[in-house]
Amino acid sequence: MSETNAERFLPLKPQWFHIMLSLAGGEQHGYAIMQDVLNRTAGKVRLWPATLYGSIKRLIEAELIEESDERPAPELDDARRRYYRLTTLGREVLDGECERLQELVRAIQVNQAPSKQDHHVNQDDMVTE
Repeated sequence: MSETNAERFLPLKPQWFHIMLSLAGGEQHGYAIMQDVLNRTAGKVRLWPATLYGSIKRLIEAELIEESDERPAPELDDARRRYYRLTTLGREVLDGECERLQELVRAIQVNQAPSKQDHHVNQDDMVTE
């Protein structure tokens, strides 16, 4: 069975997943990505600058994200900010990872669902008054 280009990245490192998920809605700069991850995870995941920018560098090298040339209006932006966006491959990888995680959740739900045996009530075990 041959692996697609996107599948070779799966499973994604958690920090890569969070960065890429932040970029799924459009271009963002680093600080906005950090804030998005923090807010989306209710403070449970914090990407510190060294982790964030090291991951961004590796995501660019892997061609999963790229730096954007497009900028907001100068009066709305700091010229030092760099904006990032998903590449086509990055979107395929993110879609594959989301599908993989959904399959895991379904497997967990199936395994945690009460079995019919658990709901079966034996007449001999019933208390009657």
